[in-house]
Amino acid sequence: MQAKDRIILALDVDSEEQALNLVERLQPHVGLFKVGMQLYNGVGPGIIHKIHGLGGQVFLDLKFHDIPNTVGAVSRVIAGLGCLMFNVHCAGGRAMMESAARAVQEVEEKQGKTRSRVLGVTVLTSLSQSQVNEELGIPGTVQDVVVRWAELAKNSGLDGVVASPREVSAIREACGPDFLIVTPGVRPTWADTQDQKRFTTPREAVESGADYLVIGRPITAAPDPVAAAQRITSELEE
Repeated sequence: MQAKDRIILALDVDSEEQALNLVERLQPHVGLFKVGMQLYNGVGPGIIHKIHGLGGQVFLDLKFHDIPNTVGAVSRVIAGLGCLMFNVHCAGGRAMMESAARAVQEVEEKQGKTRSRVLGVTVLTSLSQSQVNEELGIPGTVQDVVVRWAELAKNSGLDGVVASPREVSAIREACGPDFLIVTPGVRPTWADTQDQKRFTTPREAVESGADYLVIGRPITAAPDPVAAAQRITSELEE
């Protein structure tokens, strides 16, 4: 995989015009585009087709978390849109994750589409150790929880997980080399950390075993987004 292909650009913007402008400028310099709740709920699913039309691949970041039947049904819809990846919350449990995995397999078999990769969201990178233990009432270290949920996701038929780069090494050891790990909470040394509590640099994340890096504001808020993306790629290639 080339260094640029590891970068998932977060399109955390309000309008279709802003999003497509970023796709046009950055499609040659990144691997995928993340469409999250802000953009998807603002402009609708048509944005996925328009990104595809510009040559981009989509990671749909809507973090589904509901009863198994509902998550299975929405997974069929998303798989039919041709998204390369989408995610569900590991906290929804095994039956819910299995339902999502079965749904995308059914779409591949019936429609002949390349199967979407389903990822499980572990512990959000905005959460600290004390919040996990005291506010959410989940015992153990953050790493313990993340690894346990990653193993559950793998055993449920999911293709990988979304997790902080701080837990990548432990996930890789527990789940093996073929399990996808997508890491938000990635910030170059020259960028503001914003609201991320558990973050690291792009190079550190890849060295730890991450497959893909979700990066948004260090690129999209830069005076020259193309130069920022190229700078990150160069740091990964060193």
